[in-house]
Amino acid sequence: MADLRVGILLYPDAEELDWAGPFEVFSMAAMDKSLDVVTIAQTTEPVRCAKGLRVLPDYDFEGAPALDVIVVPGGAGSRVEMDNPVLLGWLEAAAAPCQWVTSVCTGSILLCRAGLATGCEVTTHWGYLETLQKLAPEVRVRSDQRYIQDGRIVTSAGVSAGIDMALWLVGELYGAEHARLTRRWMQYDPEPPY
Repeated sequence: MADLRVGILLYPDAEELDWAGPFEVFSMAAMDKSLDVVTIAQTTEPVRCAKGLRVLPDYDFEGAPALDVIVVPGGAGSRVEMDNPVLLGWLEAAAAPCQWVTSVCTGSILLCRAGLATGCEVTTHWGYLETLQKLAPEVRVRSDQRYIQDGRIVTSAGVSAGIDMALWLVGELYGAEHARLTRRWMQYDPEPPY
């Protein structure tokens, strides 16, 4: 059994990079650590994500193991799942013992709807900032950072910001040098052409 387990929530129309970016970071960070990265969905049926990628979850909600870190992606599906009592109930229960509870992009609304971010500073995709504040008046939505930590809650802005958030979290879990090594192995050194 791993010393730490990261669980990545999947649901229909989740944005691929929102979960695959952190999946890559944590999986790469596990290279010489006792770290397990798993995917979890309401059922073990294939999950069709926002751009059409279909994924087989490792576990359903009933069979999911205890987690130390949970990653909640965003995407168009978050607007549907924010009203799914089964998903929100599982998220609230699964997050209770977690050391870190994280979201990428509009996954922040799921944290809010599950009651996990009440009173916290959070962020999300730039196009969803105002909507999030209206849907979750109990949080303070910020637009000035790619990721924000408030206690054990860490939210990140849109899509690629989840990679930065996950690398930061690797640094918190295993130290800055291991996070730098993880980034190097991923060859993550963004230099956008535009």
